[in-house]
Amino acid sequence: MRVYGRARVHDLLGDFIVYRSLAPLDPRLPGLSRLREGIGLAPGLIPRKSSPEYAQVVVSILREARKLNGNRGPLMRLVYIGDTRVNDGIAFSNLCQAGGWRGMAFIGAEDGGPARLEVVEEETGTLVFSNRWAGLEDFPRVSRDFPVDEQTVVVIDLDKTLLGARGRNDHVIDKVRLTAVRETIFQVLGEGFSEASFTRNYTQLNQPEFHPFTTDNQDYLAYICLILESGLLSLEELTTAIRSERMRDFTGFLSWVDARVETLPRGVRRVHEHVRTAVMDGDPTPFKEFRRNEYRETVSHMGYMDDESPVHDLLADEIVITHEVKQAAIRWRDQGALLFGLSDKPDEASLPPSQLEAQGYQPIHRVSTHVVGG
Repeated sequence: MRVYGRARVHDLLGDFIVYRSLAPLDPRLPGLSRLREGIGLAPGLIPRKSSPEYAQVVVSILREARKLNGNRGPLMRLVYIGDTRVNDGIAFSNLCQAGGWRGMAFIGAEDGGPARLEVVEEETGTLVFSNRWAGLEDFPRVSRDFPVDEQTVVVIDLDKTLLGARGRNDHVIDKVRLTAVRETIFQVLGEGFSEASFTRNYTQLNQPEFHPFTTDNQDYLAYICLILESGLLSLEELTTAIRSERMRDFTGFLSWVDARVETLPRGVRRVHEHVRTAVMDGDPTPFKEFRRNEYRETVSHMGYMDDESPVHDLLADEIVITHEVKQAAIRWRDQGALLFGLSDKPDEASLPPSQLEAQGYQPIHRVSTHVVGG
């Protein structure tokens, strides 16, 4: 591993990025609010990355982005770069179907074992799985009958792909999120916060066993941890209720808390009201305080180390850009392809609130950080 200077995601993608709200950062592009009726989406629904509706919205955005990029010809092909076999594989397949495109996908995640590539042919396209991000160098060989040119869109997953590569640097993203949850709960509870019980609660409920209950939503998990720390019920009581199906889902948990809200400390009551209202409004990011803290923690872990810092230290505590992904994207851009970034990260964790923006804070895609790769 070596350091390849500094860069910003913006240097590569500009503002051609959408986060969870499906509102493109480039104001010239249509977002979910303008596209909803045309694709028949129910009011208030914000589709998630693995849903067909999400793909329909993104394809519409990509076609408009191509026009802004100076080419009105049709997009015919998709290259997708991601880091998770299931979610990114599904998102890739959905995009190919929604766009009517031929597709090639590269899914990377380093695991320390002998380097290998696995090529899977599906009806919608070819998926290449690699346990090395350096496997992107072999991607053109695998895709030799797949031209990347002006009729191609390259969709790049941001989290744990272009930023904080999975298996190499993704633990920093996880650490940042955990710190933000901890800081948020401490801000609400003060001396009532226990580091030991918080760590136990978060670790237990973040396991796949409880994903059906939390829907693997970190806002929900942070809120649940706050309620547990407030003393309204114990971890054992909650897990027993979940496993026995007496507590079936997060909405049921919110209702259970609501019936006991007067027993909660004032600060916890305030958070509960905000979260409950947001969930009722269909907002998938209801714990705003947590996500604002996540934004601050994220930018504080980008590019803050000296340029002479050892690679090991950068990978251990800084969110860095993945050199292999960056170089592949530049090559495809030079061949005429449209580059576009997707992230399921909430907008509130990616963009500064107005008061921080006034202080000079930048969206995370405009923050300079180190570039690291093989």
